[in-house]
Amino acid sequence: MAITRRFFVAALPLVLAGCSTTTRAPVSQTPRISQQYLNMYAAVEGEPYAVPAPDLKKIEPKYYRQEVAYESGENPGTLIVDTANRYLYLQQENGRAMRYGIGVGKAGLEFEGAGTVQFKREWPRWTPTQSMIAREPERYGPLAGGMEPGTTNPLGARALYLFKDGRDTLYRIHGSNEDWSIGRAVSSGCIRLLNQDIIDLYGRVPNGTKIVVLQNNSPASV
Repeated sequence: MAITRRFFVAALPLVLAGCSTTTRAPVSQTPRISQQYLNMYAAVEGEPYAVPAPDLKKIEPKYYRQEVAYESGENPGTLIVDTANRYLYLQQENGRAMRYGIGVGKAGLEFEGAGTVQFKREWPRWTPTQSMIAREPERYGPLAGGMEPGTTNPLGARALYLFKDGRDTLYRIHGSNEDWSIGRAVSSGCIRLLNQDIIDLYGRVPNGTKIVVLQNNSPASV
């Protein structure tokens, strides 16, 4: 079939459109992170070791630090660890609480009930348990005397140590640089928060603070 001049002229815009490189790019589906959270989780200055900003895109926004409606029945100042839902609450007055997202390690599932923050440490040393050393002697044996604080230390920038009836439970609430682990079950460790969050929590709770650890229980209200 002969192509007439009229057909060629009519089809020209379609041909040019098919070759165009100026078509609109697809809109990104990544939610925009508010400046409030970018500021909250900015790199921390003035620490003896680096505390970089986490990649907030790796964390569901519900796990960002925030004040929420929450009534545990505990006195203000009590810490409530909700392992099933991956939250830690600091109970406040008038049915409010400061809520932090957490990652829960295997050791974090081995205690339930009430205890006390016997003491807390900035940039703590970490020592593997005897069972860890027996299970993986090549990996943990050299650390039997303890691991120096720093960016690679599993306890991060701060740690709270839970005791019950005067005895160490080996339960720790601590910091982490592994942003991807917040809101998840992880293979090792106890209860981890972003380093920015454990620094914030550390400044809010004194020694002697009561901790209630819930296993497979939903919060009283959220």
